[in-house]
Amino acid sequence: MAGAQGRFFEDFRLGEEIRHATPRTVTEADRALTIALTGSRFPLHSADTFARALGLERAPLDDWLTFNIVFGKTVPDISLNAVANLGYAEGRFSGFVYPGDTLSARSTVIGLREASAGDSGIVYVRSEGLNQRGETVLSYVRWVLVQKRDAGAAAPSPQVPELPKAVPAGALEPTHLDLSGYDFELAGSVERFGDYPVGRRIAHPSGMTVEEACHMTATRLYQNTARVHFDQHRMATSRFKRRLVYGGHVISLARALSFDGLANACRILAINGGRHVAPCFAGDTVYAWSEVLDRAELGAHAGALRLRTVAVKNRESADFPDRGPDGAYDPSIILDLDYWALMPA
Repeated sequence: MAGAQGRFFEDFRLGEEIRHATPRTVTEADRALTIALTGSRFPLHSADTFARALGLERAPLDDWLTFNIVFGKTVPDISLNAVANLGYAEGRFSGFVYPGDTLSARSTVIGLREASAGDSGIVYVRSEGLNQRGETVLSYVRWVLVQKRDAGAAAPSPQVPELPKAVPAGALEPTHLDLSGYDFELAGSVERFGDYPVGRRIAHPSGMTVEEACHMTATRLYQNTARVHFDQHRMATSRFKRRLVYGGHVISLARALSFDGLANACRILAINGGRHVAPCFAGDTVYAWSEVLDRAELGAHAGALRLRTVAVKNRESADFPDRGPDGAYDPSIILDLDYWALMPA
Protein backbone atom coordinates (compact mmCIF):
# COMPACT_ATOMS: atom_id res chain seq x y z
CA MET A 1 0.00 0.00 0.00
CA ALA A 2 1.28 3.45 -0.88
CA GLY A 3 2.12 5.89 1.88
CA ALA A 4 0.98 9.50 2.07
CA GLN A 5 3.62 10.50 -0.47
CA GLY A 6 2.55 7.81 -2.94
CA ARG A 7 4.72 5.40 -4.91
CA PHE A 8 7.65 6.48 -7.02
CA PHE A 9 8.94 4.58 -10.04
CA GLU A 10 11.49 2.56 -8.08
CA ASP A 11 8.73 1.32 -5.72
CA PHE A 12 7.00 -0.77 -8.40
CA ARG A 13 7.78 -4.43 -9.09
CA LEU A 14 6.86 -6.38 -12.21
CA GLY A 15 4.00 -8.77 -11.47
CA GLU A 16 3.06 -6.97 -8.26
CA GLU A 17 -0.63 -7.11 -7.39
CA ILE A 18 -2.11 -4.08 -5.69
CA ARG A 19 -5.43 -4.08 -3.88
CA HIS A 20 -6.64 -0.49 -3.77
CA ALA A 21 -8.22 1.06 -0.69
CA THR A 22 -11.67 2.53 -0.04
CA PRO A 23 -14.54 0.63 -1.68
CA ARG A 24 -17.32 2.93 -2.87
CA THR A 25 -21.07 2.31 -2.77
CA VAL A 26 -22.50 4.32 -5.64
CA THR A 27 -25.83 6.11 -5.37
CA GLU A 28 -28.46 8.01 -7.32
CA ALA A 29 -26.76 11.17 -6.07
CA ASP A 30 -23.63 10.17 -8.02
CA ARG A 31 -25.73 9.88 -11.16
CA ALA A 32 -27.39 13.26 -10.61
CA LEU A 33 -24.11 15.03 -9.92
CA THR A 34 -22.53 13.48 -13.02
CA ILE A 35 -25.38 14.81 -15.16
CA ALA A 36 -25.01 18.23 -13.51
CA LEU A 37 -21.28 18.32 -14.25
CA THR A 38 -21.35 16.98 -17.83
CA GLY A 39 -24.86 17.53 -19.18
CA SER A 40 -25.03 13.91 -20.40
CA ARG A 41 -28.39 13.02 -21.98
CA PHE A 42 -28.11 9.35 -22.95
CA PRO A 43 -31.50 7.86 -21.99
CA LEU A 44 -30.24 4.43 -20.92
CA HIS A 45 -28.50 6.10 -17.98
CA SER A 46 -31.25 8.65 -17.34
CA ALA A 47 -34.56 6.74 -17.11
CA ASP A 48 -35.54 3.49 -15.41
CA THR A 49 -38.46 3.13 -17.82
CA PHE A 50 -36.16 3.31 -20.87
CA ALA A 51 -33.76 0.77 -19.35
CA ARG A 52 -36.56 -1.66 -18.43
CA ALA A 53 -37.83 -1.60 -22.02
CA LEU A 54 -34.39 -2.93 -23.00
CA GLY A 55 -34.49 -5.75 -20.47
CA LEU A 56 -32.63 -4.22 -17.51
CA GLU A 57 -33.93 -3.95 -13.98
CA ARG A 58 -33.44 -0.15 -13.97
CA ALA A 59 -31.13 2.51 -15.35
CA PRO A 60 -27.44 1.68 -14.87
CA LEU A 61 -24.79 4.27 -14.11
CA ASP A 62 -23.02 6.03 -16.96
CA ASP A 63 -20.15 3.86 -18.20
CA TRP A 64 -17.58 6.66 -17.86
CA LEU A 65 -18.72 7.33 -14.28
CA THR A 66 -17.88 3.71 -13.50
CA PHE A 67 -14.52 4.11 -15.25
CA ASN A 68 -13.68 7.32 -13.41
CA ILE A 69 -14.58 5.91 -9.97
CA VAL A 70 -12.46 2.80 -10.56
CA PHE A 71 -9.64 4.96 -11.94
CA GLY A 72 -9.84 7.19 -8.86
CA LYS A 73 -9.30 4.20 -6.60
CA THR A 74 -6.00 3.45 -8.35
CA VAL A 75 -4.51 6.95 -8.14
CA PRO A 76 -3.02 6.84 -4.59
CA ASP A 77 -1.12 3.64 -5.42
CA ILE A 78 -0.28 4.20 -9.10
CA SER A 79 -0.22 7.83 -10.16
CA LEU A 80 -0.02 10.15 -7.15
CA ASN A 81 3.46 11.08 -8.38
CA ALA A 82 2.62 10.93 -12.06
CA VAL A 83 4.13 13.33 -14.54
CA ALA A 84 1.49 12.35 -17.11
CA ASN A 85 -1.04 9.62 -17.83
CA LEU A 86 0.11 8.42 -21.24
CA GLY A 87 -2.48 6.07 -22.66
CA TYR A 88 -5.10 3.31 -22.43
CA ALA A 89 -5.67 -0.06 -24.10
CA GLU A 90 -7.72 -3.25 -23.79
CA GLY A 91 -10.58 -1.69 -21.88
CA ARG A 92 -13.68 -3.83 -21.46
CA PHE A 93 -16.99 -2.86 -19.87
CA SER A 94 -18.24 -6.30 -18.91
CA GLY A 95 -21.15 -5.54 -16.63
CA PHE A 96 -23.63 -2.85 -15.67
CA VAL A 97 -23.29 -0.94 -12.41
CA TYR A 98 -26.41 0.19 -10.55
CA PRO A 99 -27.02 2.57 -7.66
CA GLY A 100 -26.45 0.53 -4.50
CA ASP A 101 -23.56 -1.47 -5.97
CA THR A 102 -20.18 -1.25 -4.26
CA LEU A 103 -17.10 -0.78 -6.44
CA SER A 104 -13.56 -1.76 -5.51
CA ALA A 105 -10.39 -1.94 -7.59
CA ARG A 106 -7.19 -3.92 -7.98
CA SER A 107 -4.21 -3.59 -10.33
CA THR A 108 -1.31 -5.70 -11.56
CA VAL A 109 1.98 -4.20 -12.71
CA ILE A 110 2.56 -5.63 -16.21
CA GLY A 111 5.44 -3.46 -17.44
CA LEU A 112 8.21 -1.07 -16.35
CA ARG A 113 10.55 1.09 -18.40
CA GLU A 114 12.87 3.89 -17.34
CA ALA A 115 12.40 7.15 -19.25
CA SER A 116 15.29 8.40 -21.37
CA ALA A 117 15.93 11.35 -19.03
CA GLY A 118 16.51 8.92 -16.17
CA ASP A 119 14.48 10.89 -13.63
CA SER A 120 11.22 8.98 -14.13
CA GLY A 121 9.81 5.81 -15.64
CA ILE A 122 6.73 4.39 -17.33
CA VAL A 123 4.58 2.02 -15.28
CA TYR A 124 2.09 -0.25 -17.11
CA VAL A 125 -0.81 -1.60 -15.06
CA ARG A 126 -3.88 -3.70 -15.73
CA SER A 127 -6.67 -2.47 -13.45
CA GLU A 128 -10.01 -4.08 -12.66
CA GLY A 129 -13.19 -2.73 -11.14
CA LEU A 130 -15.26 -5.25 -9.18
CA ASN A 131 -18.71 -5.13 -7.64
CA GLN A 132 -19.75 -6.40 -4.22
CA ARG A 133 -20.13 -9.94 -5.61
CA GLY A 134 -16.55 -9.98 -6.83
CA GLU A 135 -17.66 -9.74 -10.48
CA THR A 136 -15.43 -7.76 -12.83
CA VAL A 137 -17.43 -4.89 -14.32
CA LEU A 138 -14.49 -3.11 -15.95
CA SER A 139 -10.89 -3.86 -16.84
CA TYR A 140 -8.32 -1.78 -18.71
CA VAL A 141 -4.60 -1.23 -19.20
CA ARG A 142 -3.01 2.15 -18.73
CA TRP A 143 0.54 3.42 -18.69
CA VAL A 144 1.72 6.40 -16.73
CA LEU A 145 4.98 8.34 -16.44
CA VAL A 146 5.94 8.36 -12.75
CA GLN A 147 8.66 10.39 -11.05
CA LYS A 148 11.61 8.74 -9.37
CA ARG A 149 12.24 9.44 -5.70
CA ASP A 150 15.98 9.37 -6.46
CA ALA A 151 16.95 10.33 -10.01
CA GLY A 152 20.05 8.18 -9.70
CA ALA A 153 18.26 5.04 -8.57
CA ALA A 154 18.94 1.93 -10.63
CA ALA A 155 16.12 0.92 -12.94
CA PRO A 156 14.88 -2.61 -13.65
CA SER A 157 15.40 -4.17 -17.07
CA PRO A 158 12.75 -2.73 -19.40
CA GLN A 159 9.64 -4.86 -19.76
CA VAL A 160 7.02 -3.45 -22.11
CA PRO A 161 3.83 -5.50 -22.59
CA GLU A 162 2.54 -6.26 -26.07
CA LEU A 163 -0.90 -4.72 -26.34
CA PRO A 164 -3.39 -5.11 -29.19
CA LYS A 165 -4.27 -2.06 -31.26
CA ALA A 166 -7.95 -2.77 -30.68
CA VAL A 167 -10.27 -5.11 -28.83
CA PRO A 168 -11.42 -7.56 -31.56
CA ALA A 169 -15.09 -7.26 -32.45
CA GLY A 170 -15.51 -10.97 -31.74
CA ALA A 171 -14.29 -10.45 -28.19
CA LEU A 172 -16.84 -7.79 -27.25
CA GLU A 173 -18.73 -8.78 -24.13
CA PRO A 174 -22.46 -9.63 -24.32
CA THR A 175 -24.49 -6.53 -23.59
CA HIS A 176 -27.52 -8.15 -21.92
CA LEU A 177 -29.67 -5.59 -23.72
CA ASP A 178 -32.67 -6.38 -25.91
CA LEU A 179 -32.63 -3.59 -28.46
CA SER A 180 -35.63 -4.90 -30.43
CA GLY A 181 -37.88 -2.43 -28.60
CA TYR A 182 -35.50 0.53 -28.63
CA ASP A 183 -37.56 3.75 -28.68
CA PHE A 184 -35.79 6.10 -31.11
CA GLU A 185 -38.25 8.93 -30.46
CA LEU A 186 -37.59 8.94 -26.73
CA ALA A 187 -33.87 8.61 -27.37
CA GLY A 188 -33.91 11.83 -29.39
CA SER A 189 -32.55 10.53 -32.72
CA VAL A 190 -33.72 8.25 -35.52
CA GLU A 191 -30.18 7.29 -36.63
CA ARG A 192 -29.25 3.66 -36.15
CA PHE A 193 -26.36 1.29 -36.89
CA GLY A 194 -26.94 1.25 -40.66
CA ASP A 195 -26.69 5.03 -40.86
CA TYR A 196 -23.01 5.06 -39.88
CA PRO A 197 -20.72 3.85 -42.69
CA VAL A 198 -16.99 3.48 -42.08
CA GLY A 199 -15.32 6.82 -42.66
CA ARG A 200 -18.27 8.98 -41.65
CA ARG A 201 -17.21 12.01 -39.62
CA ILE A 202 -19.57 13.74 -37.20
CA ALA A 203 -19.02 17.26 -35.89
CA HIS A 204 -20.70 17.55 -32.50
CA PRO A 205 -21.91 21.16 -32.52
CA SER A 206 -22.04 22.12 -28.85
CA GLY A 207 -19.19 23.17 -26.61
CA MET A 208 -18.76 23.33 -22.85
CA THR A 209 -16.53 25.74 -20.97
CA VAL A 210 -14.78 24.07 -18.04
CA GLU A 211 -15.19 25.93 -14.77
CA GLU A 212 -12.60 25.61 -12.00
CA ALA A 213 -15.22 24.51 -9.47
CA CYS A 214 -16.79 21.99 -11.87
CA HIS A 215 -13.64 20.09 -12.82
CA MET A 216 -12.47 19.94 -9.20
CA THR A 217 -15.91 18.79 -8.01
CA ALA A 218 -15.92 16.08 -10.69
CA THR A 219 -12.47 14.86 -9.67
CA ARG A 220 -13.45 14.80 -5.99
CA LEU A 221 -16.59 12.86 -6.98
CA TYR A 222 -14.28 10.15 -8.34
CA GLN A 223 -12.08 10.34 -5.20
CA ASN A 224 -9.10 11.02 -7.44
CA THR A 225 -6.38 12.42 -5.19
CA ALA A 226 -3.79 13.47 -7.81
CA ARG A 227 -2.29 16.74 -6.60
CA VAL A 228 -2.04 18.25 -10.08
CA HIS A 229 -5.83 18.73 -10.11
CA PHE A 230 -6.22 20.46 -6.72
CA ASP A 231 -3.07 22.01 -5.31
CA GLN A 232 -2.56 25.44 -6.89
CA HIS A 233 0.27 26.24 -4.46
CA ARG A 234 2.26 23.28 -5.72
CA MET A 235 1.25 23.72 -9.38
CA ALA A 236 2.30 27.39 -9.38
CA THR A 237 5.91 26.19 -9.62
CA SER A 238 5.19 23.63 -12.37
CA ARG A 239 5.70 24.23 -16.07
CA PHE A 240 1.95 24.78 -16.45
CA LYS A 241 1.68 27.22 -13.48
CA ARG A 242 -1.85 26.03 -12.75
CA ARG A 243 -4.06 23.03 -12.00
CA LEU A 244 -4.82 20.54 -14.74
CA VAL A 245 -8.30 19.26 -15.55
CA TYR A 246 -8.43 15.49 -14.93
CA GLY A 247 -8.37 13.67 -18.28
CA GLY A 248 -11.28 11.44 -17.31
CA HIS A 249 -13.45 14.52 -16.93
CA VAL A 250 -12.48 15.55 -20.47
CA ILE A 251 -13.52 12.06 -21.67
CA SER A 252 -16.87 12.44 -19.90
CA LEU A 253 -17.43 15.87 -21.45
CA ALA A 254 -16.56 14.57 -24.93
CA ARG A 255 -18.98 11.68 -24.46
CA ALA A 256 -21.74 14.06 -23.33
CA LEU A 257 -21.11 16.39 -26.29
CA SER A 258 -21.21 13.43 -28.70
CA PHE A 259 -24.92 12.94 -27.94
CA ASP A 260 -25.61 15.37 -30.80
CA GLY A 261 -24.76 13.01 -33.65
CA LEU A 262 -24.40 9.77 -31.68
CA ALA A 263 -27.46 9.85 -29.44
CA ASN A 264 -28.14 6.13 -29.90
CA ALA A 265 -24.60 4.98 -29.10
CA CYS A 266 -26.22 3.74 -25.93
CA ARG A 267 -23.28 2.23 -24.08
CA ILE A 268 -19.51 1.89 -24.23
CA LEU A 269 -18.38 -1.69 -24.89
CA ALA A 270 -14.59 -1.41 -25.01
CA ILE A 271 -11.67 1.02 -25.05
CA ASN A 272 -9.22 0.28 -27.86
CA GLY A 273 -6.78 3.06 -27.10
CA GLY A 274 -6.58 6.62 -26.00
CA ARG A 275 -4.23 9.49 -25.43
CA HIS A 276 -4.48 12.76 -23.54
CA VAL A 277 -2.68 14.79 -26.18
CA ALA A 278 -2.44 18.12 -24.35
CA PRO A 279 -3.60 19.58 -21.05
CA CYS A 280 -6.98 21.19 -20.44
CA PHE A 281 -7.37 24.08 -18.00
CA ALA A 282 -10.27 25.86 -16.35
CA GLY A 283 -11.60 28.46 -18.76
CA ASP A 284 -11.02 26.26 -21.83
CA THR A 285 -14.06 25.42 -23.94
CA VAL A 286 -14.24 21.77 -25.01
CA TYR A 287 -15.67 20.67 -28.37
CA ALA A 288 -15.57 17.23 -30.01
CA TRP A 289 -15.91 15.37 -33.27
CA SER A 290 -16.10 11.64 -34.04
CA GLU A 291 -15.21 9.28 -36.88
CA VAL A 292 -16.48 5.76 -37.62
CA LEU A 293 -13.43 3.50 -37.88
CA ASP A 294 -15.12 0.09 -38.12
CA ARG A 295 -18.45 -1.70 -37.71
CA ALA A 296 -19.52 -5.08 -36.38
CA GLU A 297 -22.95 -6.69 -36.43
CA LEU A 298 -23.93 -8.11 -33.05
CA GLY A 299 -27.29 -9.63 -33.93
CA ALA A 300 -30.60 -8.79 -35.55
CA HIS A 301 -31.13 -5.61 -33.55
CA ALA A 302 -27.67 -4.43 -32.52
CA GLY A 303 -24.30 -3.45 -33.91
CA ALA A 304 -21.04 -2.08 -32.59
CA LEU A 305 -19.37 1.01 -33.98
CA ARG A 306 -15.66 1.49 -33.53
CA LEU A 307 -15.45 5.23 -32.97
CA ARG A 308 -12.66 7.72 -32.69
CA THR A 309 -13.69 10.76 -30.68
CA VAL A 310 -11.37 13.76 -30.69
CA ALA A 311 -11.80 16.52 -28.12
CA VAL A 312 -10.46 19.97 -28.89
CA LYS A 313 -10.22 23.14 -26.85
CA ASN A 314 -11.15 26.68 -27.81
CA ARG A 315 -11.88 25.68 -31.40
CA GLU A 316 -15.15 24.48 -32.86
CA SER A 317 -15.25 21.02 -34.38
CA ALA A 318 -16.86 21.67 -37.76
CA ASP A 319 -13.51 21.70 -39.58
CA PHE A 320 -12.38 18.48 -37.86
CA PRO A 321 -8.99 19.56 -36.48
CA ASP A 322 -6.66 16.57 -36.63
CA ARG A 323 -3.04 15.69 -37.38
CA GLY A 324 -1.02 17.70 -39.86
CA PRO A 325 0.95 16.29 -42.82
CA ASP A 326 3.91 15.76 -40.49
CA GLY A 327 1.78 13.60 -38.18
CA ALA A 328 1.74 16.18 -35.40
CA TYR A 329 -1.55 16.90 -33.68
CA ASP A 330 -3.27 20.23 -34.21
CA PRO A 331 -2.48 22.38 -31.13
CA SER A 332 -6.16 22.49 -30.16
CA ILE A 333 -6.48 18.72 -29.64
CA ILE A 334 -6.56 17.51 -26.04
CA LEU A 335 -7.95 13.96 -26.38
CA ASP A 336 -7.83 11.21 -29.01
CA LEU A 337 -9.98 8.24 -27.93
CA ASP A 338 -10.69 4.99 -29.81
CA TYR A 339 -13.55 2.80 -28.49
CA TRP A 340 -16.42 0.46 -29.38
CA ALA A 341 -20.00 1.65 -28.73
CA LEU A 342 -23.26 -0.26 -28.93
CA MET A 343 -25.85 0.98 -31.44
CA PRO A 344 -29.38 -0.32 -32.15
CA ALA A 345 -29.88 -1.62 -35.68
